Amino acid sequence: MSILSDRWIRKEARHSGMIEPFVERQQNDGCISYGLSSYGYDARVSDEFKIFTNVHSAVVDPKNFDSNSFVDVKTDVCVIPPNSFVLARTVEYFRIPRDVLVICLGKSTYARCGIIVNVTPLEPEWEGHVTLEFSNTTPLPAKIYANEGACQFLFLQGNEACEQSYADRSGKYMGQRGVTLPRL
Repeated sequence: MSILSDRWIRKEARHSGMIEPFVERQQNDGCISYGLSSYGYDARVSDEFKIFTNVHSAVVDPKNFDSNSFVDVKTDVCVIPPNSFVLARTVEYFRIPRDVLVICLGKSTYARCGIIVNVTPLEPEWEGHVTLEFSNTTPLPAKIYANEGACQFLFLQGNEACEQSYADRSGKYMGQRGVTLPRL
């Protein structure tokens, strides 16, 4: 497996719509940077957030998830309560090639503030908005800025195309739009 360069990412974004909308260069004018980097793509978080709440005394159960565990907020700045959690999504819609696996890492700007971004790998031939999980590990409220960088995606090309892709398996998160809750 090798990591793919800015040239490859740009070509795939332009010719096959791998990333839409696609930003050709790092943008960082007074914001948390986003766009194409040397060996990755820094995606933006949208203005749609689901903030965990305990208003309804729900139990977090991945096999029977209760949507009452969240409050939906559409805002330019989301405040995550201390030691809490928020779901969001990328602005960008991704279409992953059959011979590529994508790994995501949080941006250092957030990590240095105790805000952890988690995303599971984007499998071959998966497509959709990426659901982002933000954890505020601090005892203080923390801000997330919509339409600014949230995480970096690294594209790894396999030595050959996989035998069975996410699309072949009809994966449960295929084609997701918006912030997507857990499914069984």
